[in-house]
Amino acid sequence: MLPEGTDRLIDLALAEDLPAGDVTTDCVVPDGALSKAAFTAKAEGLLAGIDVAARVFERVDSRVRFDPLTADGRAVACGEVLARVEGPAAAILKAERTALNFLQRLSGIASATGAYVRAVAGTKARILDTRKTTPGWRALEKYAVRMGGGVNHRMSLSDMILVKDNHIALAGSVDEALRRVRAKAPAGLTVEVEVRSLDQAKSAVEGGATMIMLDNMDAKDMRRVVAWVAGRVPVEASGGMSLERVGEAARLGVDYISVGALTHSFRSLDISLDFEG
Repeated sequence: MLPEGTDRLIDLALAEDLPAGDVTTDCVVPDGALSKAAFTAKAEGLLAGIDVAARVFERVDSRVRFDPLTADGRAVACGEVLARVEGPAAAILKAERTALNFLQRLSGIASATGAYVRAVAGTKARILDTRKTTPGWRALEKYAVRMGGGVNHRMSLSDMILVKDNHIALAGSVDEALRRVRAKAPAGLTVEVEVRSLDQAKSAVEGGATMIMLDNMDAKDMRRVVAWVAGRVPVEASGGMSLERVGEAARLGVDYISVGALTHSFRSLDISLDFEG
């Protein structure tokens, strides 16, 4: 099943790319011409978005047959054929760029996530995404994170309580922020607090937080907090978590590591669509 809102995004993308049709294809390709084409990976990575690409062709022309040869979440090799399409040549050309835009971007996110997941292999740490997503694309981009082996953090501001540094600054302290949360928060929500020191971590846990986020802490401070928490609540590390740094953070014993780069600094996976006749 496609993530909620996918059809709306596809329709917006097609309206953007085909506001008055494809004038080049309409001039060059004869009516009724049929053809075949193949999606091919030009680099190795993890696949995400193959069903989204299929839906693009369906929205352009339901007569196009889309035959996926692999599945989302699978590793793909350079030169591997990922899918084949067959049908009206004009429709294939009109859907090509939009389908590739979705497939390349989502596969890029999955591939980046997979690299971080591999970097923490052998530890208990899980890789989390953030809300640093392309506006309108959040459901799809978080889907791609899952295909890369990552875990979704909150989908929106409505999903959980996350008391960040600005909330603490406005409230005056961690203790006061949590007092206000206890007074007003709906029952059953996770309450996470962003902390920058051991003292703040103690205030958060003792004040009722059910999870804490260690914001931009160095290894020494993270180790101290993890030792003090001693498994009472899950601990998330965040801030500057590069591919080179996540392994060290994971070995310190944190439960989660959040990485904004998964959805804001990834490189799209190189995929082409080439006609076969």
